[in-house]
Amino acid sequence: MVEKSLRSEGAELDEVIDELQQEDRVKEVSGWDSGFANLDRALDGIRPGLHLLIGPPGIGKTSFARQLLDQIAERNGVPAIFFSFVESKKELRIKTLARLSGLDNREIRRGSAYVLHWYGVPRLGGNEAAELPPSWEKLKRMAVEAKGWLDSVYLSECERNTSVEEIEVHVRDIGAKFGREPLIVIDDCQRLRPADEAVDARLPIVVQQLEALAAGCRTPLFATWPDLEGNSGLAQRWSEKIPGADVVLVMQRDPERTKMLIEPSQAIILHIVKNRGGEKCKLAFDFFPSFSRFQEA
Repeated sequence: MVEKSLRSEGAELDEVIDELQQEDRVKEVSGWDSGFANLDRALDGIRPGLHLLIGPPGIGKTSFARQLLDQIAERNGVPAIFFSFVESKKELRIKTLARLSGLDNREIRRGSAYVLHWYGVPRLGGNEAAELPPSWEKLKRMAVEAKGWLDSVYLSECERNTSVEEIEVHVRDIGAKFGREPLIVIDDCQRLRPADEAVDARLPIVVQQLEALAAGCRTPLFATWPDLEGNSGLAQRWSEKIPGADVVLVMQRDPERTKMLIEPSQAIILHIVKNRGGEKCKLAFDFFPSFSRFQEA
C-alpha cells in the first residue's frame, strides 16, 4: 500500500536522530543478538529480512534453526514462532530440552512422559516425582528456569497444503498479542509449493513469497531449504540462484576437522554467501547431534 502522505527526508531527519539518541544501551550490533558472536558480527545482528538457510538432509538445519530461535527469543525478549512441515512439536521440544539440560535427546525421548508436562502434558502425581533420578530433576529445574522466555515461543505443525497466507495470519496474531512482530522460522519451506513441482522450480516462487512476508511484517524470517546435491559444487552457487533473499547461509560438513572430534560430533562450515547488510565469510561450528546443539568453533 502506498503511503497517503509523504514527508521529505529533511522533515524526517530530526525524528530519526531523536530515535537513535534514545537508545541507551551500547550495542555491538544493530540487530538482535543471536547467541552466536561470530554470526552476529558478520550479519550485524539478526535484522529484518529473509534469511535462507541451505544444507543437505541430515546436516542439522532444523536443530540450528530451533536453537537460533530459542536464543533470539531468550536474549532479546521477543516473541518467536517456528513453523514445521516435518518435525512434530514433540521432537522440536525435545531438541530444546536436550540442548538446555545436556541430556541426550534419546534419553529424554524414552522418558518423555516425565518431562513433557512442562509443555502441556498433565503433571506427575503423588510420589512419582520423588522417584525420578537426579538427571531428570536437573531437566525439570531447567524447564522451570526457561519457562519465562518459552512463554513467548510458539510452534506450529504445518499441513501439507499450508500456505504463506495462513502463516502470515498466525504471525499477525502473535504480533498483536505481544505488540511487536515475532521472529519467524519456517523449516523445509520448499513444502510451501506442490509436491509434484520440481524442487528447483519452487525456489524462486517460495523466495519471492517469503521475502514479501518478511518485508510486510518488518521482521527477520529464517527459512530452511534442502541442498539435494550435498557438498558437491561450490556454496557460492546459491547466491546466484537466489537473487531475492537478504542473507543466504549454506551449511556444509568439514570432513577434515570432523576427524578431530569425538563421534558423533560433526564439524560444520556455515558459508555466508550473500549478505546485504555486511560481509561474506565462512564460520566454523561444532554440531553435537545427541544434544541438538551447535557451538561456534
